[in-house]
Amino acid sequence: MAISANLSRKRKFVADGVFYCELSEFLRRELAEDGFSGVEVRVTPQRTEVIIKATRSKDVLGEGGRRIRELTSVVQKRFGFPEGGVELYAERVSNRGLSAIAQAESLRYKLVGGLPVRRACYGVIKFVMESEAKGVELIVAGKVRGQRAKAMKFADGYMKSSGDVPRSFVSTCTRHVYMRQGVLGLKVKIMLDWDPTGNKGPTKPQPDVVTIYNPKE
Repeated sequence: MAISANLSRKRKFVADGVFYCELSEFLRRELAEDGFSGVEVRVTPQRTEVIIKATRSKDVLGEGGRRIRELTSVVQKRFGFPEGGVELYAERVSNRGLSAIAQAESLRYKLVGGLPVRRACYGVIKFVMESEAKGVELIVAGKVRGQRAKAMKFADGYMKSSGDVPRSFVSTCTRHVYMRQGVLGLKVKIMLDWDPTGNKGPTKPQPDVVTIYNPKE
């Protein structure tokens, strides 16, 4: 974000956080149908780079890169960047079954399309577990059936909820679905497995994992 140089350190952190939240919300609404799965902001001395993660990166780029240029122009004008001060890139999410944002959007579209809640949730759980996740938890709250609001929880596999492990191993996302009978709240939590390559999860194992080696001769 184009921030004046005389800001205090505290105000700068707040301004950076507000910029990230507003940018993330704008891209989420604009690219929801293209499998938007998060955004990463990198600040370099020359420019600010915004990496858009999506399951369908070709749709984000548009025909001949037209759509990404339009998004770049909107972001530049909204946040007061100088000409060429911000650059947007699209990055494809290799495994959308392990992205909580992608699965929350998938569940949202299923519910908006009229699919029963139980069937939609079990479909998402099956897809996530087939993508080699360690565990998954879905919560759907609101007027699911009838006038009385309630919460339904669906879970499979192994899930950590406390301590430091969820910060690095659990992918979380919350979404709201505007149905005819009212608003439904969706919460998706996906527990990732340890992966030394870093493709399907964190590179370091969980602290409670014990590896027993064969004794040396």
